[in-house]
Amino acid sequence: MSAADITVYGIAGSLRERSWNRLLLESAARLAPDGVTVAISDLVGRLPLFNEDLLGREPEAVTRMRAEIAAADALMIATPEYNGGVPGVLKNAFDWISLPLGASVLQEKPVALIGTSPGRLGTARGQFELRNMFVFSQSPVMAGPEVVMPFAPECFDEAGHLTDPVATERIGVLFEKLRGHVAAGRMETAVR
Repeated sequence: MSAADITVYGIAGSLRERSWNRLLLESAARLAPDGVTVAISDLVGRLPLFNEDLLGREPEAVTRMRAEIAAADALMIATPEYNGGVPGVLKNAFDWISLPLGASVLQEKPVALIGTSPGRLGTARGQFELRNMFVFSQSPVMAGPEVVMPFAPECFDEAGHLTDPVATERIGVLFEKLRGHVAAGRMETAVR
């Protein structure tokens, strides 16, 4: 493992087993360049609804997700768009893992957003909401290129592999931006 290697924690924002966004995240993991490992979470659907009464004695799935995110260098979130916004399961996960505010595992953790939808706007509005949410955890979200793929059924083959060349290229660029951001953070930490 070299100093330029990174681990990216992948979260799909849909609970469907074969959701378009799960397929997109799995395709992104296969497209990851050498030195980039993508670990796809299976915890989003196991998180209970956020309840402040449970703070300090969080369920095991919450504790595990926090630990897995802490161990990763960056995040990649593949989000669908429900009713023009962020799916409830992603918002719920964010509510859990963004605490404690100012010292969460999301603090300064770089994030890449990708998403696909059967609709013509793709996931532009949902990703916009996610960008705003990451302001509170002070997580730098990669500015682009955007992967907001419309017409999801046309972008994958029968095996569920991404076939859209533009999205494929953009995902590659996002991985390089994540790697660059992580490397800059490592250099800054080394200088301190």
